[in-house]
Amino acid sequence: MKYDRILIRYGELSTKGKNRNHFITHLKRNIRSVLKEFKGLVIQGGHDRMYILLNGHDSQPIMEELSKVFGIQSFSLAVKTEKNLDEMKDVGLTLVKQLYQEGMTFKVSTRRGDKSFQYDTNDINHAIGSHILMNMDSINVNVKKPDINLIVDVRRDGVYLSSEIIRGAGGLPVGSSGKAMLMLSGGIDSPVAGYLTMKRGVKIEAVHFHSPPFTSERAKQKAIDLAKKMAPYNGNVKMHIVPFTKIQEIIHKEIPEGYSMTATRRMMLRITDEIRRKNSGLAIVTGESLGQVASQTLESMIAINDVTSTPILRPLVSMDKIEIIDIAQKIDTFEISNLPYEDCCTIFTPPAPKTRPKLDKMQYFESKVDFDSLIQETLQNIETINVSTEVKEDIEDFVDLL
Repeated sequence: MKYDRILIRYGELSTKGKNRNHFITHLKRNIRSVLKEFKGLVIQGGHDRMYILLNGHDSQPIMEELSKVFGIQSFSLAVKTEKNLDEMKDVGLTLVKQLYQEGMTFKVSTRRGDKSFQYDTNDINHAIGSHILMNMDSINVNVKKPDINLIVDVRRDGVYLSSEIIRGAGGLPVGSSGKAMLMLSGGIDSPVAGYLTMKRGVKIEAVHFHSPPFTSERAKQKAIDLAKKMAPYNGNVKMHIVPFTKIQEIIHKEIPEGYSMTATRRMMLRITDEIRRKNSGLAIVTGESLGQVASQTLESMIAINDVTSTPILRPLVSMDKIEIIDIAQKIDTFEISNLPYEDCCTIFTPPAPKTRPKLDKMQYFESKVDFDSLIQETLQNIETINVSTEVKEDIEDFVDLL
């Protein structure tokens, strides 16, 4: 017997009350987007569960795509039957036989979502379990740690039998919490910040600052490749590449050395905020972790944040570097981030940047330069691309050079 559908469980979405349909609609749209290459699938979105009718498709590649969709707590391959105990017993037996190997144990776990069904949970467990024991000679029951856990889910529209619960990505469907601009460097932190922001239902657009000739085309491509790693979670990533050379050169020339890093971050934030405004974003996301570098002390954050009233989301603010690296490895961005191509955050870095910059001094130094005109000129020359697929060629090319 082949599984004919995938059963999707909502998890956190189930707590959303009157707003639940808003989240389910976004989830269904996101699932349809990641599965668009699989023709003939039918997605049925219900109040408590969602089902994907496979219609002959191989389930494995579909489940691999589903594992990246935020808003799914778990999913299972399933077979649907009528609410008929004899049919449920026969299907349960067939599924266990398909999975059974010598010496394995099993148990039956029933969830009765439809309380009007004439048999209660214990009745169903006993009936199906007994049927399996009578028709399989060497199998035994183990209710604590079974090798096979036959799950029987009784719903209003039928009964769904499955044998494995696969953990999903969790969180909320991307887009259900609005849109934000991710300040994407080539480092380890910002892609992780983007991933965690998407997990809370926020669709991201990336803003990358590029300073040729001080930063190379390979550095730019590195940032694009990081966006490609995030694209499967986001549907695609709209990426704004900002030409930042002229502003950085002016800062290096006109702003006192200790304050140049603070001024650079302030200009980046002002430009990102303008991009956010033009693209109807609601917030800005950064990869800042408190105290990690000079620009990420509380005093620095105050001096940098002064340029905008837009919410700044910092998903990594309380994480240490090891925790961040663990997530980067999980989402497959760590290897790309470690490629040795400079980004604009590392050029013109002063030997002793201020860790406690004074806001009034920063404002005074900036007042001597017409940054408004420079920002407007920069905004007119932004390159915007849509990133939708991941590639590994750049990593492989670099390895070939070693």
